[in-house]
Amino acid sequence: MQYISTRGKAPGLTFEEATLAGLARDGGLYIPDTIPGMETAEIAALAGQSYEEVAFRVMRPFVGNGFTDDGFRGIVARAYSDFRHDARAPLTQIGPNHFLLELFHGPTLAFKDFAMRFIGQLFQAVLERRGERVTIVGATSGDTGSAAIDAFRGLAAADVFILFPHGRISEVQRRQITVHTERNVHALALHGDFDDCQARVKDMFNDFGFRDGVRLAAVNSINWGRILAQVVYYFTSAVALGAPHRAVDFTVPTGNFGDIFAGWIARRMGLPIGRLVIATNQNDILHRTLVNGNHARLEVRPSVSPSMDIQVSSNFERALYFAYGGNSSAVARDMEALTADGGFTVSQGALEALREMFSSGRADEAETVRTIAARYRATGEILCPHTAVGVKVAEECLGPNPMVTLATAHPAKFPDTVESAVGVRPALPPHMADLYSRPERVTDVPNDLGVVEELIRRRIAK
Repeated sequence: MQYISTRGKAPGLTFEEATLAGLARDGGLYIPDTIPGMETAEIAALAGQSYEEVAFRVMRPFVGNGFTDDGFRGIVARAYSDFRHDARAPLTQIGPNHFLLELFHGPTLAFKDFAMRFIGQLFQAVLERRGERVTIVGATSGDTGSAAIDAFRGLAAADVFILFPHGRISEVQRRQITVHTERNVHALALHGDFDDCQARVKDMFNDFGFRDGVRLAAVNSINWGRILAQVVYYFTSAVALGAPHRAVDFTVPTGNFGDIFAGWIARRMGLPIGRLVIATNQNDILHRTLVNGNHARLEVRPSVSPSMDIQVSSNFERALYFAYGGNSSAVARDMEALTADGGFTVSQGALEALREMFSSGRADEAETVRTIAARYRATGEILCPHTAVGVKVAEECLGPNPMVTLATAHPAKFPDTVESAVGVRPALPPHMADLYSRPERVTDVPNDLGVVEELIRRRIAK
């Protein structure tokens, strides 16, 4: 299997090469040239297996010959060894035919741990074998950064620099990024919004002199390995609810589009997923696109669900590639228009394809808070605001299939919003109880590519 760019002008790579590269040199995102399928009997055989075994069986066909079976099993086992629930991603019922998929039992209390822990172990194994070291640069709207730092801190093969929008994430999210003492991790508070952070990361990858000079690697959701790891929990949850003998629907709180795109990959592999519902907050570019075909970037509006405060959803490019039937020229044209003009209009054929792939809905600030309060009254379940966006949209889409809403973060990461909704301040788990007392290590940086690149050069030279 080869990995090709959505924009069609970069050479094909192996899984290992594509994962280390992150972003293609033509600015596109890597996708597999074929998507391997799973037979009905293979999916049925996943029932009762451990999360790690399902992960091995689902991901192994995408990996190629870079790892032995035993070597890949070891990477998977190490990735999930310190999750705090034996099921890794348990289901909880919150209403008739409506379930939460709890993705917050990892070390940093968010769904990002599932992919980032896998990527960390994968990078370490590959780089140790090669005798190489890389510089990882990532942008975060809240949860990716803490997951990346936790996954890579102290590892010998990488320096990690995380850009986050100054003053635009919760205090818990910020502290999870800034309190670590390991010399190979660096927190950079950029004066701008998440889209600015993400744009500077892309700029660094498109500055080939800098990229090659510091051996740049990416762990944002643009990295195919991140997408692949997230495919797994669609299988574990659907099988637990009766797949492949019944279809299951999913609603996904969506910012950068990686998590829900992973669900689409699971469906292409043969998992009987009925509806894949995009749930957006007030930064609703994806919902607006599906409604009218106009993918227009507006100003990012800060919200109580900050990890979704995004107007440039990078992984949407992957969905566009498939909606355009693999026409990389059309993808490149639209992405250039998004950069130059702030938006583009999806062709009618591609829009119809996207509507077959996904449904969508949105929740504003008041609806988000009301949903947190309503679920707490009805079930005692405390939702984080991102999960509440998903639950609100899911409740509008319930049908004959079981509906699974992805619970993307622990409510204790957003204590102020939760407390205002339900009158209860959720406590951090014991392993993070001292988070507020730890000293922070953070560097403020302007929204200036040259300044950020020079800082990175200086830090890795020490």
